[in-house]
Amino acid sequence: MAKPTTAKIRLNSSGNTGFFYVTQKNTRTMTEKFSIKKYDPVLRKHVEFKEGKIK
Repeated sequence: MAKPTTAKIRLNSSGNTGFFYVTQKNTRTMTEKFSIKKYDPVLRKHVEFKEGKIK
């Protein structure tokens, strides 16, 4: 059976609050680690979120 093209990833807050988002990414087109600025409700401001593994 073929591998799925999308994989679930966890976006961890760089503010060390423990807050995270779960999203999907296309593993064929985006081979590098993913990072994006999103809202962290614990800090109540926008911070950078970096890709991590879902345990």
